[in-house]
Amino acid sequence: MTRIIGVTPILARFDPNLLIILAQLLRTRSVTRTAAQLRTSQPAVSRALARLRSLLDDPLLVRTGNGMTLTRRAEDLVEPVQLWLASTMTLLDPPTFEPATLERRFRVASTDFGVMAVVAPMLPEFMTLAPRAAIEIVPLKGSMGDELASGEVDLLVSGLDSDPSLAHEQFLFMEDFSCLFRHDHPLAQTPGQLGIEEFLDWPHVSFTVGEHDFDRVDARLGVAGARRRVVASIPYFGIAPGIVGSADAIMTLPSRAARSFAATYDLAIRQAPKEIGALKYQLLWHARTARDPASIWLRDLMAKSFSE
Repeated sequence: MTRIIGVTPILARFDPNLLIILAQLLRTRSVTRTAAQLRTSQPAVSRALARLRSLLDDPLLVRTGNGMTLTRRAEDLVEPVQLWLASTMTLLDPPTFEPATLERRFRVASTDFGVMAVVAPMLPEFMTLAPRAAIEIVPLKGSMGDELASGEVDLLVSGLDSDPSLAHEQFLFMEDFSCLFRHDHPLAQTPGQLGIEEFLDWPHVSFTVGEHDFDRVDARLGVAGARRRVVASIPYFGIAPGIVGSADAIMTLPSRAARSFAATYDLAIRQAPKEIGALKYQLLWHARTARDPASIWLRDLMAKSFSE
């Protein structure tokens, strides 16, 4: 027989239901009232009391002229049994969550654009509601399933195709693409959406994602991507204005980011060719954090801040 370390032989023989009945008997000092409160029969409570007396080798309740009274052993049990009952009920209660007292560092995997479009808008409210918590942004890899499953990463903000191992996702928005180039670039002389031929006529700065340097533009162009001349590849687009602002190369970015850079750095912008399409941005997480109150709060905050 397996011996449970730290559990006395008598406790190992206790059915938790017996302890619940014992707690009520010690409080009510009545088989009848205990049965009523537990919504069971008096014979069932009487059988439980008989078993308790045998296990504890004490009568526990004895009859007097005014009803039943506790033995000295039973009086000694009142406080520890009530404490056990209270702690057990607390254990089974749903977890409570207060952002104001949260001390946790969330690890969020994302690209530059995910930070710009999703994380940054919610950060002021995050700091206000959870002043003792923090967010750490980590690079987005091609597949984050293992990191999410192990808890190394809490949440993904991604425009990549969903990983089948991630059981949960929340759609945020669709985003199309735009092309950036210096303000006096020949492409800046004509408004409107770029055609695929003029798009391919010029050199490109490529934005890559993950450890496999995934280039979404090449993936969308298919065989036509072989004609695209990439003169530089970068894993983050924060330096894009410095590159395309002083060269003939163009860079294709999510339109939200492209518009921001164009306005800030005096760059020209045109909508990317229709062949490049749009991307679906979403939050992704593992089943292990699906019911974690803090993780739910962070996901809701991101979705709410973005929608607003």
